[in-house]
Amino acid sequence: MSTWNDWSGSTAATASDAPNRYGVAVRSEPGGWRVDILDPAGRPVASRPCRGEAEARTYASTVRQHVRWLSQAKFREYYRLAAEEA
Repeated sequence: MSTWNDWSGSTAATASDAPNRYGVAVRSEPGGWRVDILDPAGRPVASRPCRGEAEARTYASTVRQHVRWLSQAKFREYYRLAAEEA
């Protein structure tokens, strides 16, 4: 039986890593809700339509956890976001 302690390698940000500066915005729209992933400059880089507020808030909560847990590079990889421009 495998447990989380068996994982090798870390995807979490470490003290030496810069903080993950991605963000999340949730908004109501006609016909549903939308969750945007925001780049460090506050621009939407990914968007997901949701059928209701509960779904939108649940997805946004998951993304916020990933922002806290993952480095920016791992976060971009996980959500298939383009690399930041220099």
